[in-house]
Amino acid sequence: MKVLVIGSGGREHALCWKLSRSAQSPQILCAPGNPGIAAVARCVTVRVDDGPGLLALARAEAVDLVVVGPEAPLVAGVGDALRAAGFLVFGPSAAAAALEGSKAFMKDILVEAGVPTARHGSFATIEEARAFVLAQNAPLVVKADGLAAGKGVVICPTPDEALAALDLMMTEKAFGAAGARVVIEEFLEGEEVSFFALCDGTRAVPLVGAQDHKAVGDGDTGPNTGGMGAYSPAPVFNDALRDQVMDTIIQPTLATLAKRGCPYCGVLFAGLMITPQGPKVLEYNVRFGDPECQVLMMRLESDLLPVLLAAARGDLADVSLSWSSDSALVVVMAAEGYPGRPRTGTEIKGLEQAAAVPGVEVFHAGTTADGQGRILASGGRVLGITARAPTVEAARARAYAAVDALDWPEGFCRRDIAWRALARG
Repeated sequence: MKVLVIGSGGREHALCWKLSRSAQSPQILCAPGNPGIAAVARCVTVRVDDGPGLLALARAEAVDLVVVGPEAPLVAGVGDALRAAGFLVFGPSAAAAALEGSKAFMKDILVEAGVPTARHGSFATIEEARAFVLAQNAPLVVKADGLAAGKGVVICPTPDEALAALDLMMTEKAFGAAGARVVIEEFLEGEEVSFFALCDGTRAVPLVGAQDHKAVGDGDTGPNTGGMGAYSPAPVFNDALRDQVMDTIIQPTLATLAKRGCPYCGVLFAGLMITPQGPKVLEYNVRFGDPECQVLMMRLESDLLPVLLAAARGDLADVSLSWSSDSALVVVMAAEGYPGRPRTGTEIKGLEQAAAVPGVEVFHAGTTADGQGRILASGGRVLGITARAPTVEAARARAYAAVDALDWPEGFCRRDIAWRALARG
């Protein structure tokens, strides 16, 4: 069995790590990968946006399964090209991936499916968007319609802040083409949860819930990021809530997409707000979350490879998953300057000492090797220090012990990951 994983981040490192532990002993390739992934897979220097190059690689290696990690190649149709050439692909078509590629499309699907979500409007001109803002009661959330690496969302307590967010996106073009259209919605009160389901086009198998930490600073302060840490399980997300989400959110979404002629195959990531009225969808993502994937892979006891194969073949009918009762927690180490312009090229020492902490895996997200044995920071979010333990408190202690074993003065992290779970006592 030969598996090609597309991507180079912490999510792909976690997937390669878990696939490498399969009973089927697969050969794993990763394009383009990173120095951490190179420990469990053969890395090939083909970019994630090089569709022809990825297709040529899959053909040359005669791979049995392609796992597409990031959203951008999915939205661009890389999965479609590989499927058309006869490869099994875990990841949705471009038409279905528009759930993440366009927030306006996602909202249309939610409305058609009768899925609970925030009241909203979508706008292609700043004049219409401004008029909508002035007609609402604050607070609001302004979102760039397209892909913005998790940063195109601004929470606006006042109308003036919402108007400023519109200027940022539509006039200053801070997020490029992603902000040419915006979605404006009511701010939902509650607790946020990330939930994942594996889908084969018509059926879905639930994974588990996790909680991400989007804000860059302790106490959920500062601008949004791609995620500064996560943990699973999330105490607020019990089995009854999981069943409710599957029945009222995931299955109606799958049915609506299938009716539209774009059945969804892959992992569906629902960003949920647990409100007093029940769970509501904040957003859909069409891939595993990063950093949520890291904690999911640490807790998953089932063999990942046959599960991904079953989804890619369109047959999840007999699939069930086994999960550890342990907690898993990931702390993201980011480069100075993130989520603005990160400081790259700095050397990261102490990786072996961090990985030696019991129950810890160090997943690489934004690293490069310099050819002289040194590991350098090459992105904003650089490492995912991930720990598993019987309790969330113990997992957190292990993760921060590993963080403290690193020697990287130019890196930083949040020190309050899992504060909601710990506040529950």
